[in-house]
Amino acid sequence: MTTTLTQAETAATAPKASTAADPSAAVERSVTQVATDERTTPAPGIARRVAGAVGSGLWKSAAVLAFLALWELGPTYLASPSTRVFLPPLHEVLLAWGKLFEAGTIQGHIAASLTRSVAGFGAALVAGVSLGLLIAWYGRLNSVLNPLLELFRNTAALALLPVFTLLLGIGEESKISIVAYAAFFPVLLNTIAGVKTVDPLLIRAARSLGLNSFRLFQKVILPSAVPTIFTGIRMAGTASILVLIAAEMVGAKAGLGYLIVNAQSSFLIPDMYAGILTVSLLGLGVNFLLVALEKHFSRWRTAVGSAAS
Repeated sequence: MTTTLTQAETAATAPKASTAADPSAAVERSVTQVATDERTTPAPGIARRVAGAVGSGLWKSAAVLAFLALWELGPTYLASPSTRVFLPPLHEVLLAWGKLFEAGTIQGHIAASLTRSVAGFGAALVAGVSLGLLIAWYGRLNSVLNPLLELFRNTAALALLPVFTLLLGIGEESKISIVAYAAFFPVLLNTIAGVKTVDPLLIRAARSLGLNSFRLFQKVILPSAVPTIFTGIRMAGTASILVLIAAEMVGAKAGLGYLIVNAQSSFLIPDMYAGILTVSLLGLGVNFLLVALEKHFSRWRTAVGSAAS
């Protein structure tokens, strides 16, 4: 009897002794148990974040969804039959777009418009940023060129379309030139404004550190002006597409503007709306791309804000 009790007491006290002798093993077992519990227990914070993101996305897209629903249901249930001919419901427009895509027609028009728009926009971007930096940096150049720039800035690009057509013909040169003209001034004016609105304290601090003019411009002026410059670039991107569509309606054999006006004259109303919808989506995509580029080139502002907080 005494032997049995002794063995039981030894077995009961053995784990305690081993635990006391090796505390690291106990800590390891505790960490393992916590990790296992975390894997098996769903994290309520992640679920709340996902639900919040979904709810925020639905709220932001509510107006667009309501517009699409009205476009689909309005012509069918609210408009008269005569109006329905000129305003088809959304599903008919999407079917027409699908047929144009299957035939390869819409891709060709998109490629033609994008080629002209990118060429004109690129020329305006290089010229607008370069000239804007020079004008903002050198005051005398600003006083000389400002009256001429104000004259052309207040002249609508489409008003000069006949001039470009007469001088350059109805080929690609006139369309690229009118796009470059329309996109040039938003980039130019915002570049000048961005450089002139740099905080003077930053400039004084940089000069006190011994930076020369080139390093000051490279490290302080240009990074500080990037957000304002990109505002002009985004405006120029929108202007390049809109002006190009109008130019293609006048004299072109390919492009989204040509597709829209040709479908309208041929009484292919769903095809016309398909071209308009494509223009809207193209402009939206260009805007998203430029916003992403702006965030990429303005990462230092986010880093500074995070460090300050």
